Amino acid sequence: MPHCHTFLARLREAGCRITPQRRQVVSVLAHSGRHMTAEEVHRETSASDHIVNLATVYRTLDLLVELGLASRALLGSGSTVYATGEHGPHVHLVCRLCGKVIEMDASKLEGLFNLVKDSYGFVCGPRHFGLSGVCIDCANTEEKVDSK
Repeated sequence: MPHCHTFLARLREAGCRITPQRRQVVSVLAHSGRHMTAEEVHRETSASDHIVNLATVYRTLDLLVELGLASRALLGSGSTVYATGEHGPHVHLVCRLCGKVIEMDASKLEGLFNLVKDSYGFVCGPRHFGLSGVCIDCANTEEKVDSK
């Protein structure tokens, strides 16, 4: 069963109506193979026969996140991106100086998640999120400026 059909079946199981607009949003995200903003999804749905307004795109993406079919992450630029579960758990390392985004496997943070659990009794294991910092190139440039 193609990926978007799995999503549509899950939406039906949850009692959601499958409108042509909702089907289009699901299809765009499921077949994109990448992270997308709501605006990018909206732009790509414009090529279809069904007019999809931006509010419908946001509502559908929020529903996919609520059902665990997609995840959202806020990147340093203020953009929220959405991805399907196919991407697996991962972290975006976002340089606050140049905007560079590096993907990191979220499993590398298991030690931190365990520390939070042991210290605070809070279980976390986010699947998709962004961390703000400075990339190595910008850090090296800052060091050169600071040493003058």
